[in-house]
Amino acid sequence: MAISKQYLKTKPACKVTFVVPAEQAAAAESVVLVGEFNDWQDNEMKKQKNGDFSLTLTLPNDSSFQFRYRLGHNDWRNDEQADDFVPSPVSYDQNSLIRL
Repeated sequence: MAISKQYLKTKPACKVTFVVPAEQAAAAESVVLVGEFNDWQDNEMKKQKNGDFSLTLTLPNDSSFQFRYRLGHNDWRNDEQADDFVPSPVSYDQNSLIRL
């Protein structure tokens, strides 16, 4: 997994690109990103020509958000490049955390 951040000069926000590489997506037909930034609703990631899945969101600076990826229907994953990991409030798993 990969995360890239591009802070905007014109407003207090950051464009964050989330990527799930093709080799980690394996045979998943779809990959979604869920997190606090969208009230844990599915954000469908777009499959690229090289097989990677990606999604770019504009998020406010000076904030942090928990998130996870769902590959297919039930394969939940964290991002090893996340800024931190925190206990999930709804399961025994951990959630990825991004700080902006």
